[in-house]
Amino acid sequence: MNGRTAAHLPSQGSGVGTAAPFFPRLGDLASDREQGRIGVIIALPGEGTPSYRLRPVGGGDEWSAAADGTSLSPVPAKATHATPKEAGALYDHRAGQASLPLQVHFEDGSAAEVPLILAPADMERLYATVSRLLGDCDQKAAKE
Repeated sequence: MNGRTAAHLPSQGSGVGTAAPFFPRLGDLASDREQGRIGVIIALPGEGTPSYRLRPVGGGDEWSAAADGTSLSPVPAKATHATPKEAGALYDHRAGQASLPLQVHFEDGSAAEVPLILAPADMERLYATVSRLLGDCDQKAAKE
């Protein structure tokens, strides 16, 4: 080693990540790591306001967060359900697992595609469950 520090190493204090920086806007929901609370951004740092101002979602006492926003992070929307995509399922023989693309839907109306990774035992359980559900569906159709 040459004794020089590498600024990109997390141990050196510089954060390296793939996520875009979070710049809260008025009305955004944010998690304040320093306070350990979640709140709505009600004021931005700027002229006359030295820091972010937050208020609990249901109302209550406001608090401040650092003007650089480093203690704040976005609060992601909750997933509501997932649906399988029509194409793209595959089995990787080298990895010994299957990948099934799913569309995950969130409460804010957005969606994201994610892979459902299944080991052979997972596929067997899924097959048994879906087979049972199809049987229930056939029984109901026969009664109608």
